[in-house]
Amino acid sequence: MTDSPLATIKINAEGEEVPKTRADCTTDDLRKWEKNAKDKKLIVCGLGPDEFSRIQSCTTAKEIWDTLQVAHEGTPQEGKTIQDMYTRFTTVTNELKSLGRIISE
Repeated sequence: MTDSPLATIKINAEGEEVPKTRADCTTDDLRKWEKNAKDKKLIVCGLGPDEFSRIQSCTTAKEIWDTLQVAHEGTPQEGKTIQDMYTRFTTVTNELKSLGRIISE
């Protein structure tokens, strides 16, 4: 947990900034990590192999989102129309609903 980009910082006895250990984490810190893990899972579930290879090394949901946004920014979505992308998105959200994962927005 301490090597995560979501790691929180504390000041040690020498006055240096160091990452918190799991024992030092608050419930808010743990909620941030849990939310990030859930968000990453939701994003990754909708990706094909090409997109997945782009984000494989990303460690946060925000980093994944930014990488995908840059990859598709200003392009015709790798030859796909907006309607094709919308259809794919709808298909993924419907599949998630059938698995019991309801996305409100």
